[in-house]
Amino acid sequence: MNSLRLMITGANGFVGRKVTEAARRNPAFELVKFIDETGASPDIADADAVDRAIAAARPDRVLHLAAIAAPRQAQADASRAWAVNFSGTLQLAQALMKHRPEARLVWSGSSEAYGASFNRGPLPLAETAALEPANVYGATKAAADIALGQLGRSGALDTAILRPFNHTGPGQAADYVVPAFAAQIAAIEKGEQEPVLKVGNLDALRDFLDVEDVVALYIAALLAEGRIGGEAYNVATGKPVRIGDLLEGLLSEARVKIGVETDPARYAPNAVPVASGNPEKARERFSWAPQIAINDTLKGVLDALRAS
Repeated sequence: MNSLRLMITGANGFVGRKVTEAARRNPAFELVKFIDETGASPDIADADAVDRAIAAARPDRVLHLAAIAAPRQAQADASRAWAVNFSGTLQLAQALMKHRPEARLVWSGSSEAYGASFNRGPLPLAETAALEPANVYGATKAAADIALGQLGRSGALDTAILRPFNHTGPGQAADYVVPAFAAQIAAIEKGEQEPVLKVGNLDALRDFLDVEDVVALYIAALLAEGRIGGEAYNVATGKPVRIGDLLEGLLSEARVKIGVETDPARYAPNAVPVASGNPEKARERFSWAPQIAINDTLKGVLDALRAS
């Protein structure tokens, strides 16, 4: 069997690096680069550059990760977020339909697309829940989700829509809650910060996974037999964890005594008290289930920051 020509957009990002490593170890794939004629990664919002990159690489599978991925960044520049997350995704799909209509596009959406649906329940949410995004980032992801779903259902392009919930691991930026806590602990242990950890609202419950479990589902979706046809799948555990409990897990690994102090600048009320997704559909279609315990993930994040 010939290897599948796999292109990954956003390959230099947190998840992209992990997927690239996994794909290199898998003989089922031949990695092809998402590059333009100059050898650089094209701006996903540049339709002509994306078209040329797809025409040159001729992939069998595309894992689309490139995005404005931080909700605060999307809020700060909504025009750019829409250009990248929605228009860029649609342009990528159109280039594939033009040059590689037999290819499969596996897309990394977001649980943020559900938005207010988390407050309507029942939890954990199934993929049939309404998309009611509550912020710019979620809206851009919901719009692309709907567009790719339609293309898949119509038969125009084989698309797989994955809706990952919170995930973390070594190498994630400190813009996200677990590495933000862990970075402070590592700095305190090194004597670079007073022994008080500054926090925001700790009461929210969120569905957390290890990034390697997310990678495993992306690989499974790329390799799955038969058409996926625009179906959506939660990438979740179904077992939400309180943010304060994640903090306690990290503090239990600390090598020095650390106090905790609420920072008004970091504190925001919880518009969504609990966010959790039902993973059964992904389990049934891809024989996938999260394998890595959250405490092991927390330790891995902290150890990586200690070593940095």
